[in-house]
Amino acid sequence: MAVRDGGGLKRKSQTSDKIPESSLADIALLLLIFFMLTTVFRTEQDRPIEWPTADATEQIDEKRDNILNIWLESNGDVWINDRLTPMAQVSEVVAPAWEASGRRLVVSLRADANVPYRFVDSVQEQLQQAGAIYLVFSTELERRMAGERR
Repeated sequence: MAVRDGGGLKRKSQTSDKIPESSLADIALLLLIFFMLTTVFRTEQDRPIEWPTADATEQIDEKRDNILNIWLESNGDVWINDRLTPMAQVSEVVAPAWEASGRRLVVSLRADANVPYRFVDSVQEQLQQAGAIYLVFSTELERRMAGERR
């Protein structure tokens, strides 16, 4: 401690009213790492269906955001985005997605091999009402090829 002119001792360090900024970058980095590690990205769940077979298939060249998977089970249940949807409401669910995609939405119909054709026809009619014109019928071969690409 130094001696002041008027007597007494003078402190070497002065208290500051500012928040130290040197550790803010470290804290921000640690928070970023924490949120990156703890964030869970939701993936679409596969439905337990018997996939139809095909001799050949084509790869869909579209972004994942522009592909809508519709699952059609053998009892007539329709699943869109992991939600059970009544057959009569399929067009109400698909139409907003069709418009939001800039009319580029590709509907991938994943129907059970044993589903009666009347259910497939009903879904197709609902998709026509929604305006979704790009329809792809998924098969076992496509599912295997997609699994190999991952």
